[in-house]
Amino acid sequence: MRVVVGLLLLLLGLCGSGAQGEAGGLGEVAEINQNTDPKHAAEESTEQTTKQTTCDIWTELRALRDMVVELNVHVELLQRENSDLQTRLSSSESELLISRSRIDQLERENADLQTRLSSSESELLISKSRIDQLERENAEKPKVAFYTALTDAGNLGPYNTDITLKYSKVFTNIGNAYNPSTGFFTAPVKGVYNLQFTVFGYHAGNIGVDVYKNNQRIMANWERNDNNYVPEYFTKSLVLELTAGDEIHLVLPSGCSIYDSSDNYSTFSGSLLFTL
Repeated sequence: MRVVVGLLLLLLGLCGSGAQGEAGGLGEVAEINQNTDPKHAAEESTEQTTKQTTCDIWTELRALRDMVVELNVHVELLQRENSDLQTRLSSSESELLISRSRIDQLERENADLQTRLSSSESELLISKSRIDQLERENAEKPKVAFYTALTDAGNLGPYNTDITLKYSKVFTNIGNAYNPSTGFFTAPVKGVYNLQFTVFGYHAGNIGVDVYKNNQRIMANWERNDNNYVPEYFTKSLVLELTAGDEIHLVLPSGCSIYDSSDNYSTFSGSLLFTL
């Protein structure tokens, strides 16, 4: 722009000099017309050349002026584009800062999740190890449970002597600790056991069952039924600490009876609560 302005000033200076020459030439027209010597002819030719040069300068000056106008318009366009680019750049930089902040936040959250995941995986491994241990311990523990009913024959007794009751209908016998052939339950391990029996009487005077441990009576139970047409029954349970090999069986006392049928009125059951 400074170069263009300098050129314009130079051209204006040249135009001023040309204009002064042109004015002087007009004043001397009368003399030229009167003076027809060769010297005056040469000066007239030079004056014509100067006029032509002045016209060319003005043409170039107008061209330069138009060029300056176009350059000004172009500069304004470039300035607007630059302003727009600056605005877009500022917006992009702001978005970049926001994106970086969000990335940092996500990285922190991801690190926290990784930590929690590692902790959860460690806890899961510990839990699985504990479950495996408990499963092994549970598999090693003996499982004992039985449930039986007496007979389908109806009334047993009364007899003149005590009779060992053999509960022949076996529904459950986990661990095979109950023997239906003898009527004996044998503790396979030392522990605490729960035992239960139900005695049912029908058309009988006295009903009763005694509990024996290792052939020694530890419980006696009986009921009198004065009305033979009304059924009579009772249920008893025991919690016993037994050592491995201890035997439990039920005995029908002399003079008593017990009734059972396919409805399973009279039953005998037991299970291991826990080992010792």
